[in-house]
Formats: sequence, structure tokens, C-alpha cells
Amino acid sequence: MMRLFRGLVFLLLLYLLQGSNSTFVKLNDNGYEDVIIAIDPSVPEDENITEQLKEIVTTASTYLFEATQKRFFFKNVSILIPESWEDSLQYKRPTYESYIHADVRVAPPTISGRDEPYTKQFTECGEKAEYIHFTPDFVLGKKLNEYGPPGRLLVHEWAHLRWGVFDEYNEDQPFYSAKSKKIEATRCSTGISGLNRVYTCQGDSCVFRACRTNSTTKLYEKDCQFFPDEVQTEKASIMFMQSIDSVVEFCNEKNHNQEAPSLQNIKCDYRSTWEVISNSEDFKNSTPMETSPPPPVFSLLRPRERIVCLVLDKSGSMSGSDRLNRMNQAAKYFLLQIAENGSWVGMVHFNSTASIESELIQIKGNTERNTLLEELPSVADGGTSICSGIQAAFQVIEKKNSQLDGSEIVLLTDGEDNTAGSCVETVKQSGVIIHLIALGPDADAAVTEMSDITGGKHFLATDVAENNGLIDAFGSLTSENADPTQKAVQLESKGSALNNDSWMNDTVIIDSTVGKDTFFQFTWSKQPPEIFLWNPNGTAVTNFTMDTASKMAYLTIPGTAQVGSWTYHLQAKANSEILTITVTSRAANFSVPPITVNAKMNKNANSFPNPMIVYAEVLQGYIPIIGASVTAIIESNSGITQVLELLDNGAGADAFKNDGVYSRYFTAYSGNGRYSLKVRAHGGTNSARRSLQHPANRATFIPGWVVNGEIKRNPPRPETDDAQTVLESFSRTATGDAFVMSDVPSGPLPDLFPPSQITDLHATLDGDNINLTWTAPGDDFDVGTVREYIIRISGNITDLRDNFDDTLQVNTSDLVPKEANSEETFAFKLGKISEENATHTFIAIRSVDKSNLTSESSNIAQVALSASQEDPSPSPNYPSPGSSSSFGVNISVVVFSVIGAVLVVTIIL
Repeated sequence: MMRLFRGLVFLLLLYLLQGSNSTFVKLNDNGYEDVIIAIDPSVPEDENITEQLKEIVTTASTYLFEATQKRFFFKNVSILIPESWEDSLQYKRPTYESYIHADVRVAPPTISGRDEPYTKQFTECGEKAEYIHFTPDFVLGKKLNEYGPPGRLLVHEWAHLRWGVFDEYNEDQPFYSAKSKKIEATRCSTGISGLNRVYTCQGDSCVFRACRTNSTTKLYEKDCQFFPDEVQTEKASIMFMQSIDSVVEFCNEKNHNQEAPSLQNIKCDYRSTWEVISNSEDFKNSTPMETSPPPPVFSLLRPRERIVCLVLDKSGSMSGSDRLNRMNQAAKYFLLQIAENGSWVGMVHFNSTASIESELIQIKGNTERNTLLEELPSVADGGTSICSGIQAAFQVIEKKNSQLDGSEIVLLTDGEDNTAGSCVETVKQSGVIIHLIALGPDADAAVTEMSDITGGKHFLATDVAENNGLIDAFGSLTSENADPTQKAVQLESKGSALNNDSWMNDTVIIDSTVGKDTFFQFTWSKQPPEIFLWNPNGTAVTNFTMDTASKMAYLTIPGTAQVGSWTYHLQAKANSEILTITVTSRAANFSVPPITVNAKMNKNANSFPNPMIVYAEVLQGYIPIIGASVTAIIESNSGITQVLELLDNGAGADAFKNDGVYSRYFTAYSGNGRYSLKVRAHGGTNSARRSLQHPANRATFIPGWVVNGEIKRNPPRPETDDAQTVLESFSRTATGDAFVMSDVPSGPLPDLFPPSQITDLHATLDGDNINLTWTAPGDDFDVGTVREYIIRISGNITDLRDNFDDTLQVNTSDLVPKEANSEETFAFKLGKISEENATHTFIAIRSVDKSNLTSESSNIAQVALSASQEDPSPSPNYPSPGSSSSFGVNISVVVFSVIGAVLVVTIIL
């Protein structure tokens, strides 16, 4: 019968309620437990990878312990082996561990030949990131020259992942003008020494020469690189270049370089990495250790066949709002299309008691699927005993498998059950993953807890049938460990409320990355509609299976469906009719990953007036898709729907521009309770593009080392020209986990939402003008229009950051704010009164809304008012660069126009 869940403590509820990141890592007595490293199913079998992973983590644990002042280390780590690898007695069955929950993924490079490690990080400073991406070649030690020791680099990336810090370099701004009047490499700390050089070739002769100054930027030319000295004494910082032998610390408040335009400064309000780490929950819940930690303990896990038991509510409350039939439509969709061949599926019904309707059946084809379809419930009556249904599911699974670890229960329920809490502890100990589909607003909170603590998915489906929530929820339950080319991909999901003889007309795009096992499903609530479907050639498709008892029709396109627009027309045959369409497909080619969409919120639970953030990631494999049209549909448990256009513009809630992650703040709460999330992504011809640029937050590439005064150059990193491949048209839909809101006031919401922080302020000097550009925030974060902007300037970056209101203010009376997410441009002219030592100006903006709420200060833009000193040690093979005095502005006559002075302002339209 039940056994204690081996060695695992599922005290994860609090964490899971605070954020939607899917990691299971917890800190226990200073050690990180339940770290998951997953090897991608597409990686060829190589046992050296697992051995090298053990060595990397072991080395990293010691380095992490010293770097965090004897606070943190890796205690136990699970390595998830692909199912395609040959089985071994040392491989155990996973429990909750799966590829989508992995903290580190070992996968092919995003672009062939480019093995840069990176962390997928698109949340705010101090928040956990998604995962670390290592390539097989990096793990196998083939990239030591380019990226340094992999154990040290794992600590660098772990700081991104766990504590939400950012890099202390910036490849978009590799140099800056310092207060010392020198051009410095962007780094932390400035104690890291080296040479700034350009490697240039003329014919077969290649030399290093000193970097020259660009007359426009007053900084070094594009090809200038910083080559660090191989031998250093500086200890910081790991977030700049951990591969330097002497570097064993993070930059702290004392040695942090606030001047540099590093990502850490830009994203974390100029705080050092150690300040951010010290403010983390990990740090607050730990104290330094007096003894050295033990080495990490490793487990090798390999998935077996998928085991799923459907636990379906047939209580009396399921008889209303056509719930029972809608559940059956969605369950049939799951059994016909979503459950993968080779998986084992069983079925349990429950009301006040539970009944086992089908033991586990391995799905091999239509015969097994149809057998399960016949077991769906036909009558709804009685009370609700959720625990009875779960216990029956345990019996089904154990009868076949003898253990529950890693098995899944899909629990659909619509009712309250005050006894549901009695089996929460049993579920915690079982090793089963509970996926919850809450139909309506009354599903018991204890069931949500079961889903959260086991790492299951959690969906809300309302009684607004045209939103297709039930079918979307079942469609999201693909295997978490299967190869993406084997999974069903949802192309379309929509519905309409129609009257008699009204039409629902549209097209479904099938692109070349999908087309295998393409499945069309139509449902209705009253009478079968007229159904017309044409392929891209205009040929009618008519061989639907009509299931009038379940009020649905469906068909599978044989072979690979034709690429292009498939047109459908549905004509309602009753008043107040609800018609829906759902279309799924699989990858057309096993070697070409399909375009996918992943949707999530930044938290699983929140309270008013805090905002939520919607994220949707559009990818092909690991390659970001940019330029798509992405929309989020958020539905409350009362059926009120809000629609948001998501943006990948690097402003507001969006961390990085053109990284394939589309984001937006959500504040339009309609009440307390659960909310569902659905995302649509569409790429039109010549709009959506496959981006081949490097990941935004990748490991620094080491161009070479200075050894005894000479540069020893590494092989160059494969170049990228930010190439973008125009994609054909495509469409996708995806469903994210539900989230819960509390403390939402009744009636109209009070205006407690300030404008979002401006994060992309950019400044350039054009003669006597300083030109500014930024993305407009909104009245409520990134929605609406602000009332005004406050622009302030200072020659001291610290004053502008810490004493914004006391610095000089630019007259913006003629600056009329634009609607949120528009590009703003503004210019102001420099005056003629002398100001001593003004080598730069620093600029920041705040915005004010109609309720007089003020945003946080923007990122600080910097303009050099004169050229800084160039490298004092040019190569003897080249003449000294020419004087830069002609590039500058005479500092002795420069001041800034401020309020109260005569001001010349230019508005750039």
C-alpha cells in the first residue's frame, strides 16, 4: 500500500504561492536540495556527460560556499536522463522531477556552433529566473578557453537563477566614460586590470593596436576589446569574470562600480550583487557555517512510461450549466489527441463515493482510446468526496506499477468538499503529481494545495463555455518529459455565442513546422451546426466523426496536413448556441522543433493592489520568435474577461527587447478568487522573425589573456550579425496556470497603480543638444497615458540616484506625454554659464499620473561632454591615435538649462 515518500520533504506550498517559477529547490541547513539537472531528449547518449556534470557541481559547491562567505552549497542533485537513453540499474524512476522543472538544462546550442552558457532570465531584479542552459560541449569541457572552468561558471549562472542578479558587463555598452576622465571597460570591480586593444589584420599580418575613440560616442570604436591580465590580485567579481583565478567574491557595497553601464546597475538600481543576494530569502534564512560542507549527493533518474489516471467529478452539481457534457468533451479531446502513444491511462469517477471505471490501459492506437471513451460518466448525482476519488486512483496506479512515484492524477472537480483536507498529507507523501482542473469558483482550496505541493498544473475553467476553458486545460496536459516533436501543439481554440442561422467563420493556419496528426474538434451546446471545412487548395473536408451524444464532431487529417490557411464555416441551428473549435497538431519533422508558446504569470497568488505580470515565450526550440502578435486573455472565476496585448519592447514589465518573451502588467482585477490565463500568438508573413542574436544574459566570452605584457588571443567567438529569418504565418494558443487574487475591493478599483518605471532611457549629445529617447509608461503601469514627466540632471550619478528631488530639473512644460508604449523623444539645449569639472551629465526621468502617483526613477542615462583620455600605451606598430580634443565640448563653458533660467527646448516629433 502507501509508503513514505523517500527522503523528500514537500514543504513547498509557501514558496509556490509566492512565485510561479517551477523550481523545487529548497534551502535546508545552508544546502540546496532537490536541484534538478535535465539532459534534453535530443542529446545523444554519452555517459561522460553525467560524470562531468557531477564534477562540475562538486567543484561549484566548494566555490559557491567560499563566494557566499560560507553560507551556501549544493547538498543533493538529481540528474534526469532522457528516456531515449539505454536503461540502467543505477537509474531510478523520477517522482516530481521533469524536464520543465529543471534548474539546469543540458541541450544543444540555441544556434549551431555557439555554445555560450546562459540563464533564461526575464523577471525583475531579485526574482528567481527560469533555468540555466549548458550545451553538451560545454559540459564536456570543450569550451574552457572561451568561458573558463565550468564549475565556476555554474556559480555565476546560479546567482542569476536563484537570486535574480545580473551581469556586471554589458556587451552592448562594453566601455564608458568614467569620472576619472578615462574610458573604462564595463566591469566590477575596476580593480580587474587589463588592456583595451583592437585585433586587426592586413593581408596575412595581424597585430594588436590601441583602441581609437569614436567621435560621436566619445568611447572606443566598435572592435575594441578588454583583455584581462591573466595574473590578478582582485577578488571581485564573480558576476564579471569568475574565470580569473583570484576572483572568489561578488562585488559588494564597498567595491561596486556604480559608474559602469552594467546590466546589474541597469536592472538593480545600481545596487551591488552582494546587496541583492543579502536581501534574498536564502540569505535571511541562513547563517555562516563553521565547518566545510559535505560533497553533493547525486541521483540518476530516468523517466519510464507515462502513467495518468483521470479522476472525474460526477457529483450532482455537475448536472448544471452543461458541466458534465463539457467535461466529457474535454476528456475525449485528451484521450483522442493529447495522451501520447505508449502512455498508460486509467479512469476513476467520484461523487460521495468513488468507482474505478478503467484500470490502466497502455495506449497503442484507436482501440485503446475508444475503450476509455466508453467509460466517461453519463449521469451526475450525489455528493462530493474528492479524497475517495484520489484514493481510488492510487489503487489503480499501484495495481500496475507497485509504486506511485512520478505518476499523474488529473483531477477535475467543481464542488466544495470540507473533507478534502484530510488527504492532503497522504498526497504529500505519495509521490504522485496532481493536476487540478477547477470547474467554476467553488473547488476546494485544499485541492489547490495538493496541486501546488506536488508540482502539478492548476487550471480554472468557468461556465462561460465559449471561452473553451475545459478543453484548453486538458490540452495543456502533455507529457513533461516527452520530446517536443512528439507533443501535441495547440494551433487554435476559440468559441462564439450565436443565434439560429448565425455563422462562425475564420481560418486556421498550419505552418511547415507542424502538420502531423492534425486534429480538428468542433463542439456545440444545443443542436449540431452545419460544418464546412476546406483545405488550402479549396477542397472540402467532410469525413467528420459526429458524436451527437457528447455534442461534438472531430477528425484527424491523415499523414501531414497541407501547409497554409484552412477555412471553416459553422452555422448555428439554435438560439443561444455555443460553438467552439479546437485544432492541434504535432511536429511535421522529428528533426525540426515546432514553434511553441509558453504562458505564465509571475506569481500563483497575489493581493491587491500589487500588480501581476503576464509572460508569454514564443520559441522554435530555443530560438526566440520576435515580431509576433501576442495577446493574453485573462478570465476571472465569475467569467469576466480581460484582453491584453503583450509586448517584447524591453520596457515596462518586459526585461529584454526582442528576446522572444512578451510581457505586460495586469491590474484590471474584477474580484477575489481564481483567474485563468490563455495566450494567443500569431505571426503574419514578413512580421514574425526567428532571431539568431546571442541570448541577452549570456556568459562573458574571454577574448584572450594578457600574459607578461603580451596578449594571448583565444579563438574568436562565432560572430552574429543579429540575423533574423522571416517566418511564414503561424498561429498558436497556450494555457497557463491559474492564479489567485485576494483583498480586491468591491466596486470600482481605487487608483493605486503608478506609472511603470522607464527602463530604456537613452541619451546622446548632438552639438549643444542632449537628445533623449524612451518608451512611454502608462497611467497605470503600462496602460494609459501619464500626466507629465519630471526630468532631472546631475554631474554626480549618486546624487541623481539617491537625491533625485534635489538635483537640477529640466523644463518639460512643452512635452506632451504619448500613450503607453509609444516612443518618446525630447531634446534640451546646453546653456552658457560655466560649471567646473562637468565632464558628463547623468539624466533620469520620473513620470506622474492623473492621481499624482509617481513612478520609480528611470535607469540613469549618461552623456560624455568631452572625450575621455585614451589608452596611454598604444602599440608600437601603429602611430598614436590623433588628439581627441576636437571631439569634445569646452567644459569650462557648459551648464544645464534648469527651471528658473532662460531655456531653449526642442520637441522631436
